[in-house]
Amino acid sequence: MIVTVTLNPSLDRAMEVGRLARGEVIRAREARLDPGGKGVNVSRALLANGVPSVAVLPCGGDEGGQLVRLLEAEGVEVLAVPIGGRTRSNLTLAEPDGTVTKVNEPGPRLVRAEFDAVTDVVLARAGSADWVVLCGSVPPGLGSDAYAQLCRRLRAAGLRVAVDTSGPALREAAAAGATLLKPNRDELAEVVGRPLPDVGAVVAAARELRAWGAGTVVASLGADGAVLVDDDGVVTGTCPVTRPRSTVGAGDALLAGFLAAGARGAAALAEGLAWGAAAVSLPGSRMPGPADLIRHNVTINTPLEQAPVHNTPS
Repeated sequence: MIVTVTLNPSLDRAMEVGRLARGEVIRAREARLDPGGKGVNVSRALLANGVPSVAVLPCGGDEGGQLVRLLEAEGVEVLAVPIGGRTRSNLTLAEPDGTVTKVNEPGPRLVRAEFDAVTDVVLARAGSADWVVLCGSVPPGLGSDAYAQLCRRLRAAGLRVAVDTSGPALREAAAAGATLLKPNRDELAEVVGRPLPDVGAVVAAARELRAWGAGTVVASLGADGAVLVDDDGVVTGTCPVTRPRSTVGAGDALLAGFLAAGARGAAALAEGLAWGAAAVSLPGSRMPGPADLIRHNVTINTPLEQAPVHNTPS
């Protein structure tokens, strides 16, 4: 069983449009409303593929209630911690060529007592978990060390902890000894403070995170695939998508697939790539199930071969 923690969840409204043009009235071709947030998506992807998962998240206002109802309708076990603020809503506009424009609200302010309540719920539920996954942005009101604090307490309890966040929170999670980090290319470049023009540069940056204290690093590179760096060395892989529809949640699906497949080695990376590519082929932030996976499209490369990293969504 895998417990996910999303400190800043959302309602995600996605619309498919013919062309995005500033100042014009745009009529959507299709619209979806999905539960949102990185950890939420990890739980949704796991459950869609028969892997038990529990989602812990702070919820507030009518939007928070709607988020819980949407998750329960998908069969997700939700441990919702009431907060005084209103759960945020995000908007995604997807164009036919796969270009995605996102507008994300900052989210409600979380006070210390609310964060402590989330922490208590996580610690109480995580005792039998295979993994605890801490995901997403840190909401207003908390310091960048929020996930690091959780990570230290969970690691002290002997639990394996995966973290998918960005900025200072990513660096502090590495220093806190996260078992696994899952940045995308831009997040990895930001945290090491330099551009990553090729796979060799991505590998060097991942090794830097490991030197700070992290265990395994899986860096998602959008259409360029993903890189795995762990105690066994380096593995790279790709999984092309013929008709991309939305990149929202693709990295979350990749992480879910990697964890579901054992979180180690080429086979786990291949499964993660298959799940991530399947998510890209689906509308909005819909998570893939078994019928959506096309594993034969995955290519795994080991040992590492240098390859350019293009400016594609992660």
